[in-house]
Amino acid sequence: MSDRNFGRRRRGGMRFRPAGGFANKPDRQAQEARAEAVGEKPVEPAGLDRARHQQEIERAENVAAGLPPEGNPEQPPQEQPQEKGSRHRDFRKPHLDTPAEVEEEKFEMVPIEEPPPKGIVENFKAKVHKVVKRVQRMIKPEVRTNKEIIINAESLETRVAVQEAGRLEEFTIERTTEERLVGSVFKGKVRNLQDDLKAAFVDIGFEKNAFLHYWDIIPSPFDSGVEVVERENKRRDRPRITQRDIPRHYPPGSEIIVQVTKGPIGTKGPRVTTNLVLPGHYLVLLPHSDQSGISRKIENQEERHRLKSILRELQIPEDMGVIMRTAGEGQKKAYFMSDLALLLESWAEIQQKIKTQPPATCVFQEPDLIERSVRDFLTEDVERVVVDNKAAYDRMKSIISRINTGGLLERASDKIKLYSEHQPIFDRFDITRQLENAFSRQVHLKSGGYLVIDETEALVAIDVNTGRHKGSRDQESSILRVNIEAADEICRQLRLRNMGGLIVLDFIDMKSRRDQQQVYQRIKDGLRRDRAKTHVLPISQLGLMEMTRQRHSESVRSAVYDDCPYCKGRGMVKSSLTMSVEIQRKLNEMLKKRSRDESDFQLRIAVHPTVLERLRTEDEKLIIEMEKRYFGKLSFRPEPSFHAEQFKIVNVATNEELVSVGS
Repeated sequence: MSDRNFGRRRRGGMRFRPAGGFANKPDRQAQEARAEAVGEKPVEPAGLDRARHQQEIERAENVAAGLPPEGNPEQPPQEQPQEKGSRHRDFRKPHLDTPAEVEEEKFEMVPIEEPPPKGIVENFKAKVHKVVKRVQRMIKPEVRTNKEIIINAESLETRVAVQEAGRLEEFTIERTTEERLVGSVFKGKVRNLQDDLKAAFVDIGFEKNAFLHYWDIIPSPFDSGVEVVERENKRRDRPRITQRDIPRHYPPGSEIIVQVTKGPIGTKGPRVTTNLVLPGHYLVLLPHSDQSGISRKIENQEERHRLKSILRELQIPEDMGVIMRTAGEGQKKAYFMSDLALLLESWAEIQQKIKTQPPATCVFQEPDLIERSVRDFLTEDVERVVVDNKAAYDRMKSIISRINTGGLLERASDKIKLYSEHQPIFDRFDITRQLENAFSRQVHLKSGGYLVIDETEALVAIDVNTGRHKGSRDQESSILRVNIEAADEICRQLRLRNMGGLIVLDFIDMKSRRDQQQVYQRIKDGLRRDRAKTHVLPISQLGLMEMTRQRHSESVRSAVYDDCPYCKGRGMVKSSLTMSVEIQRKLNEMLKKRSRDESDFQLRIAVHPTVLERLRTEDEKLIIEMEKRYFGKLSFRPEPSFHAEQFKIVNVATNEELVSVGS
């Protein structure tokens, strides 16, 4: 048989193979399970793409079996006895996206030692209170929110942290030596009008005149976060004031009542408005507006209808309005009436000061952080407030008793606890560590990715990186998971750092428009709890998300940190190589222009030790060549007190300082 015929017969398929092949076929389920476990892509037979129509096939199979298209909820598989000697095995498919079932530890609040009650009466009250609490828990189980407010009150500053399940969610700091401008009301005097800027500059007794834009003088309607509620006894609308009327109504030298909406930031003075607001616990009083409304953050329609009815029944003076705050959800009418009475009392005191005090003086100062914490943070979902200062503790109790008319803030007084242990309160509640991590330039995520946050004069840039995150075989879903986690953390960081202005977010690139929309919606949902006004745009074609956040005051970074005096806020200094080049360039210039008759020309150069190390080692040959070329003598001296970018050149003969750089 020729080679040709042999080859043809071999190709013709005249071969004998056992039915099961020469080797045992690997179990396909085991092969796929192993491939996914080690992160390899399972090998599909050529020409088949099972994953493409897998979902459609499973839906059709479920419908054919009389099940819902999505199938029944997964149930734990029942163990079936296997016959002895059976070689068939069912391999469990590993869920790489879902970790193994691990029982999460139930969060427990940090226990604190409470001082024992003094006297027989206090002891009896404490025992009765415990019994009542126990009975209430038996009748109606208590829903735990694990939300707590931690207050550190010291002589120079007050810090307030809001934690949920031990995780820091909000942080506020206030220095006792700094004047509280934002929210304060002033009796000002118009200094000048600038029509080109459409603004007035008002003297409020501050070192810089306040900036009052014409739009902040005209009565402004509610923003999108408030729904207008028409009142039955509302008087006819006032005559509208336009921008053309402002020079006639407020000429230079006229008095005007304004409220600070933004404190001085950098070189800018404070910003003010004539649209005054006086916030209470459940209501916000609008003394110069006859509009009333309700916060859109209250989403339950039945509750909104009930609150609208209460609002229409409130005895609000003419030419005034109110806004129902989110904290009013689920509260009784008596609470709103009490809050309104307190706000009207405060406004009457302000009006009295306006009549008696001279211009450029404060007629209402925004409460300090302790009182604002009771007003803004102490809601029904807060389980406890822990404060480490006895004076602040007594003051908070006093504030609550003052506004507790008719049962307002019921049970709130019992939530306030005094912390008296030796360990600092922020260390005891693990807030110090969280603050250090939160305010670093890199913020790490649980998935292994991290954020890089840079605050500049023009904007805030936040970059999302995958870091050490290693995705599964589905890279797109892994990227989406990291971006979703980053979106949640970004919303938290904006609140913690109080960053405002223009903010640019650079997420990991996502090809799917659906994934981009999901991340965009996650950001919007996370910003709902932010008390500052925000505006977010969808992810652009460049993969960037742009947003703005209202800036009331300087960020926490600006309040806590100063620019480094060494690098002047740049975060970097010139390298020793760069300094060596600059020194040699200056020496070349000086040696070239000296007269040739100076036979003994000697220079002494004082530099930082790190720069000197470079000159004596790697650049020594260059220095020697320079001396030979220009017939000069150069000597170097270390000066540890010098800045890394500083050096001096002195003429040894005359002891004259020729050059001084960086001093």
